Amino acid sequence: MNDPLEPDEAHRRKTRAFRQRVEASFAAEARILAERAEIYAEAFAYTQERTAKIPSATSRERDMPLRAMAAELGPAVHVDDRTMQTHLFEGHRLHTEFTATWEAWRDGKIQKAHTRVIVEFGAELHDPAARAAYEKDVLAYAVKTTAGRVKPYAQQVADKLNPATVQERHDVAVCKQRVFVEDLPDGMSMLGVIGPSSEIHGIYDRTTQQGREIKATDLRARREAAGQPVRDEGEPVWFDERGLDEIRADVLMDMLLTAAPTIDPTGGGLGAIRATVQVSIPATTLAGTTSGGAELNGKCAIDPTTVRILTGNAPGFDRVFLHPVTAEVLTTDRYTPTAGIRRFLQARYVRCAFPGCRRPAMRSEIDHHQEYSKGGKTKGDNLGPCCTRHHVTRHAAGWTVEQLPGGRLRFTAPSGAVYIEDPPPRVMFLPDPEPEPEPELANAPF
Repeated sequence: MNDPLEPDEAHRRKTRAFRQRVEASFAAEARILAERAEIYAEAFAYTQERTAKIPSATSRERDMPLRAMAAELGPAVHVDDRTMQTHLFEGHRLHTEFTATWEAWRDGKIQKAHTRVIVEFGAELHDPAARAAYEKDVLAYAVKTTAGRVKPYAQQVADKLNPATVQERHDVAVCKQRVFVEDLPDGMSMLGVIGPSSEIHGIYDRTTQQGREIKATDLRARREAAGQPVRDEGEPVWFDERGLDEIRADVLMDMLLTAAPTIDPTGGGLGAIRATVQVSIPATTLAGTTSGGAELNGKCAIDPTTVRILTGNAPGFDRVFLHPVTAEVLTTDRYTPTAGIRRFLQARYVRCAFPGCRRPAMRSEIDHHQEYSKGGKTKGDNLGPCCTRHHVTRHAAGWTVEQLPGGRLRFTAPSGAVYIEDPPPRVMFLPDPEPEPEPELANAPF
């Protein structure tokens, strides 16, 4: 009896056809992405030509041509301007410093992941001859294998050709340490830290030791409880059911949120700083009549239990009235006009109103749509939150803003392109329906 899974000619023919279609699709995608990188490179070069004509030596003015270009291109393809500015720079670097890699990408010989690896390690080689030798060597290997296999090889080749010592490179890299946040589903977020390996591994080891000590203490408590056959009522025994990963995370967050830095150049002021977040909470969630969550800084959802804890510990909060149908923010119920206008705008827009920006409104400046010096009023219908970067870009590059009914903003770019920014949509939570009454049992037969 023939094995039904044994390949026959028809199976081979179909498989070859799928392979050819996938290869053609990847080649077409690579060509389009490479051509887009070429456009980025040309746009970046154009901004550098404009920058060269600026007589001022201040970095803000000399950065403006690139920032203005990113602000034009980003909203056109629904990409924030910071990301677009990175695309412009990376496209220029790839197209001008790694031309052979770009050509191989355009011809479908490698994929975008390969170009990232080649540029990542080759960018540290500032001598053109060394960089060319590196690119030739690594590219010859890249066209034959996956990007994951290319990475360790590229690092080895770059280390061999790099004239700087490991210590010299570390001294430069340590200046690039940073902290970042990435929002995840289900009311969770990730805090990332890039820093010296010794310190990062030290942090991990310390939290691991602390977690293990907590687990050991819990184990001793369990053993002691097991030796006590009778316990008084009202004294329940609590055991720690968390895993080591959970304990590590809880310990780290507790220390970061409550401890003071060892080195404090302010003389103790850093320890007094407390975390501040802006939370939008449906009243029905606080009342417990719905199971809907809330929103943190216009970025991500948080769970109802955390919402109630935050609200209970808050010294005060703003009540925001929404339109019952459109959910448009109508007003806030604070009295002081200046602070009230700011709270109103923060509640309405949640984040910087410039197209594509996600910086929280509470960390942004209040921008006059019609400039105050030209007769613009300090009123809600002429104001909006705008982060410092976009506040400067808007005025320096010549963007205009007009507020439409309902808080909608019409941004007009210097090129004439128009972008309509609506206030962030609000999710309306309706109370859960009352449970059905139990049927009458008085006359039921038994």
